[in-house]
Amino acid sequence: MILHIDMDAFFASVEQRDDPWLLGKPVVVAGDTGRSVVSAASYEARRFGIRSAMPVYQAQKLCPGLVVVPVNKTKYAVESGKIMEYLAGFTPLMEQVSVDEAYMDVEGCTRLFGGYKEIAARIKQGIRDHFDLACSVGAAPVKFLAKIASDMDKPDGLVIIEPESAQEFARNLAIEKIPGVGKNALSRLTPLNIRTLGDVKKFDRSTLSAKLGSFGLKLADCAELKDSPVQVHDNRKSVSAETTLPEDSGDIRILKKYLLDHANTVARSLRKKNLRFSTLSIKIKFSDFSALTRQKPYRHQSFSGKSIYNEAVDLLCTVDINKKVRLVGVGVSNLIQGDRPVQIELSADSSLSENRWQQLDKTLDRISGKYGKNIIRNASLNE
Repeated sequence: MILHIDMDAFFASVEQRDDPWLLGKPVVVAGDTGRSVVSAASYEARRFGIRSAMPVYQAQKLCPGLVVVPVNKTKYAVESGKIMEYLAGFTPLMEQVSVDEAYMDVEGCTRLFGGYKEIAARIKQGIRDHFDLACSVGAAPVKFLAKIASDMDKPDGLVIIEPESAQEFARNLAIEKIPGVGKNALSRLTPLNIRTLGDVKKFDRSTLSAKLGSFGLKLADCAELKDSPVQVHDNRKSVSAETTLPEDSGDIRILKKYLLDHANTVARSLRKKNLRFSTLSIKIKFSDFSALTRQKPYRHQSFSGKSIYNEAVDLLCTVDINKKVRLVGVGVSNLIQGDRPVQIELSADSSLSENRWQQLDKTLDRISGKYGKNIIRNASLNE
């Protein structure tokens, strides 16, 4: 059996826990600009129709008494790390899929902790006792059904799809409940009269592949209760950071400032996972909502913030900024573990080699970890 652990309204719940005044109030976690969107909404706020990714101004219209709390990514990441460490104490077969959710294969740990029902209940109570937070748990023979189950009785729910009833449950499952099936997918499935997962079995795999491509084969696997096993290793293929500017701008100096901040954010994430990159990209969205990306290979496979920033600026110089920019982002991909050997280039006109920049970044990480993320910042970010 697979468990899917999903923290309930995670960011908002952490804020309500840490500030008792927020308890029982409609709360959203969001940025502090007029164009910010909701990162998380408490269940009190959701009763007004507020949801994640909704513009804050729209949420405030739905709920005039809405409390907006600034995003604190560092706090949520630290809390997530503690929770994931707690979950890993039940089984080594744990796959973290986001900051607030994870899959757990508990087949091999029942002798230590009891059956999967008991393990699920112990996890829920343990998270309540240790972190004063609520989670919802779904249990099923395969991952996608476990995820669906965890969403069926939120918040603080526990839903178990028994192995003997899983096939019948899947047969009657509305197709839009399958993870990854959104509006675009539904528009392709409706002409085929596919409304439930059972309807998928009316077609053979070759027909589904011809009509829907790899998406059709994924649905066929779901209909047959096939899914990937719990993946213990880090599956991330890229790391990125982006920001919608408070005001549209065509000022290169301002764009570079955001590139620097994002480069540092991406680099910290790489160092935390001991990863290096070999491809870098930037993303630009203009005021008319047109967008473009630029990318280039980077043979040093670095995790230095300075390297990421320098390469991002080089890419920015290739873009014709002939209209104001709304969003800017930095991303890296083609990740490898940092313990593999890499070639470091030494530049005669550089005051620090690439290797020394990386060592400096690691030192700053240790200082930030002890005294706070923004205790040391690039001077240009304070301008």
